[in-house]
Amino acid sequence: MEVRTQQLTRYILPLREGGSLPVLGEADDGFKYVVKLRGAGHGKKALVAEFLGSMIARAFKFNVPETVLLTLSPMFGITEPDEEVRDLLRKSEGLNMSLHFLSGAATYDSAVNQTDALTASKIVWLDAFLTNVDRTRLNPNMMIWRNELWLIDHGASFYFHHSWRNPEAAPLDPFPYIKNHVFLPVADRLEEADRLMRQAITPRTLSKIVDLIPEEWLEEEESELTPSQRREVYRNFLHERLRNSSIFVAEAIRQKNLLGR
Repeated sequence: MEVRTQQLTRYILPLREGGSLPVLGEADDGFKYVVKLRGAGHGKKALVAEFLGSMIARAFKFNVPETVLLTLSPMFGITEPDEEVRDLLRKSEGLNMSLHFLSGAATYDSAVNQTDALTASKIVWLDAFLTNVDRTRLNPNMMIWRNELWLIDHGASFYFHHSWRNPEAAPLDPFPYIKNHVFLPVADRLEEADRLMRQAITPRTLSKIVDLIPEEWLEEEESELTPSQRREVYRNFLHERLRNSSIFVAEAIRQKNLLGR
């Protein structure tokens, strides 16, 4: 399992659809990327969540754009006329998170695009596992590209790390926010999905993904936790959450049953 690192060479435009204000840029490999900037919103925590969520989703064999680390130089975006965007780029010098740009992709629309019950159940399971609050009907964070469903934007996952209070209890969170998931109404095979997803990944694979988090994203001023300790918190969260998946699966089933009342 490897992650490439490239240099951003051309700033194209800001992408204002999301709350974190990513930008579209071109790297020295000639490809375009959607760049999640460390200077935006929740900063490096959002990058960690995006990185882990994307890599884990790919490990489960979902379609996810390639995750690439992109370095941003002080001169990147200097011609941007918008002062807000220019300031954001200046705050984001260094290593940032990016996803390969899916040119020509269309936003998933639940009123138009159909998804089978097992696929829907697996994606509900994934987002409950990651505690991803942001795959709703209003904001599905999925694309249709080349007639296939692709998952994007996992930056709202792992919400426990915004406070770091009682991280030992976080893996046992039943995740009631699953009630807002775009696929919950059609997720009729959650117990089967739980069995299949648990078979599809191992704690060792999760550990390898956690080990790939860039060290500098785990650094935080005025924190009692070292980067190594933060890495271990993420590792423990994922291992324990996988071991206790029955908790969030039961909550998803409960919330689904409530939809029919």
